[in-house]
Amino acid sequence: MFKYTVKRLLQSVLTVLIIVTIVFLCMRALPTDFFFTEDQMMKLDDQQKEDILAKAGLLDPIPTQLFRYYGQILSGDFGTSRRIQNGTSVLEIIGGKFTISMRLGLSSMAISLTLGILLGVLQARQKDRLMDHVGTVYTVFVNSVPPLVSYSLVLVFGSRVLGLPSLYSNKNIGMSSILPVVCLALTSIAHYALWTRRYMVDESTKDYIKLARIKGMSTQSIMVKHILKNAFVPLVQYIPASIILTFGGTLLVERFFSVPGMGTLMVDAIQRYDTEVVQTCVMIYAFLGIIGVFLGDLAMTLFDPRIKLAGGGETR
Repeated sequence: MFKYTVKRLLQSVLTVLIIVTIVFLCMRALPTDFFFTEDQMMKLDDQQKEDILAKAGLLDPIPTQLFRYYGQILSGDFGTSRRIQNGTSVLEIIGGKFTISMRLGLSSMAISLTLGILLGVLQARQKDRLMDHVGTVYTVFVNSVPPLVSYSLVLVFGSRVLGLPSLYSNKNIGMSSILPVVCLALTSIAHYALWTRRYMVDESTKDYIKLARIKGMSTQSIMVKHILKNAFVPLVQYIPASIILTFGGTLLVERFFSVPGMGTLMVDAIQRYDTEVVQTCVMIYAFLGIIGVFLGDLAMTLFDPRIKLAGGGETR
């Protein structure tokens, strides 16, 4: 277990480093004209622009810039914004945005986890009956319809029928968060329902379940003590990773509902060539993704002691 943990942590650090390096090189591959605002492009001559670029270190060789950036990261310096909020620390800008995205993401996760597993259980218990067909239709619909279409349907129904705010507002956080949270939860509910049903149906056909029925165990006991318990083991690995998928989904949802979170910030930073903000946002998403997968592996060992995590050349 210890060897596996150390190995995965080292792999995680290497993966984040590779992702950060790729993003850094992509941003540096853009023309230096993007470094300047429109007003600066009009007012500054070529020599003044070159002096500014030299002062910012953008005329140094790429390897020099890259290793300097590594050093800044290790010292906890993620730079300052040049476009979003000129001169403001990147971490200060991201702090408030991350809180908003975290609140929406965790709220949608709580809803999708509860409703998705409940729907999957109902489908498994009523296999090939009405509830199973309803759940299948929902799953197919959500996975086949483009996100913007489903978001538009939620927006129209929520705003016109239920009277909910169509745009996010800091003055009315609770009510204006409902539609974004629902949109974020739509896909996860379908995934949880699909996999819960699948694992429960697979478990119900195994020999030990047939033996339990022969011994006279009630359907309720078999469902709770055996089927649901064992079906939840592979499902739990998906939960941490799905948290990351939820945060990834905020990129679209936040733009759609004008939510001032991490997703909106990252898109704005890319459009405005705010290099430091883009690099830090990508680093955070990469870190969350890797930690999510790692926690999924650990969660499986907690729910099922038979699963052992091994290091070296062994498998798990």
